[in-house]
Amino acid sequence: MADFLTVCEAAARAGGRVLLDWQHRFTPKEKSPRDLVTQADLESQRAIRKVILTAFPDHDFLGEEDAGLAAEGDASARNPDSPFRWIVDPLDGTANYVHRLQTFAVSIALTFHGELIVGCVLDPVSNECYLAARGQGATLNGNRIESSICVDPGQAMVAVSFSPNVHRESIEISRFVETLDACQSVRRLGSAALNLAYVAAGRLDCYFTTSVNAWDVAAGFLLVEEAGGIICGLEGEKVSLDRPHFIASSTAELSAAMRGVLARAT
Repeated sequence: MADFLTVCEAAARAGGRVLLDWQHRFTPKEKSPRDLVTQADLESQRAIRKVILTAFPDHDFLGEEDAGLAAEGDASARNPDSPFRWIVDPLDGTANYVHRLQTFAVSIALTFHGELIVGCVLDPVSNECYLAARGQGATLNGNRIESSICVDPGQAMVAVSFSPNVHRESIEISRFVETLDACQSVRRLGSAALNLAYVAAGRLDCYFTTSVNAWDVAAGFLLVEEAGGIICGLEGEKVSLDRPHFIASSTAELSAAMRGVLARAT
């Protein structure tokens, strides 16, 4: 496990260095309306992939920018027969990055037979590195972290993510309004990976979304669980990385209460 964690952190730091280097010289492009990709995303994934597959050449590698790299003639190395799969977001918070907002991250997780075993979320601007290994807890720059003890939505700071093309009639907006009414404060920070890291560190008490992908949240899920937090679906069900609709909460009590808040949305 130690080797996996060491390589995971080294890969995240390699990707983070690329992002900082490219921050003032990239050209943004649209993947779809309001959904951006930059050359920095692609170069960060290349750097991450090199570190991981040099160490573990037989492992499977799933990155958000696989399609973009393939379009440039750089097909990603997939090995679906391997029990080990790395799940990588080389730049989570691309819109922030494009607009020079300093809230973005690199997110890397490793699964074994589908179970998350290692995760890293790196904020390259603040040099905050969140790490977790299954059964070994979660850390921030080497110091143990734990989720908050908040149990009451009225005392909770909550983060939410919307889909890039959310409509005013969407249930996502209705859930947001219910949260505004029930909770102490609400934030939309623009990085799912950092939202989850902040829940793990006790900076946020809750985060929910139905508009992200596995690479956005895989590492963060493990961080929250290893920090003592709760990950579940909007009705309390187990969450699959194939469809990550979830609430991440500091405590079981807050999780139950927030499910009640969101259930009022129509």
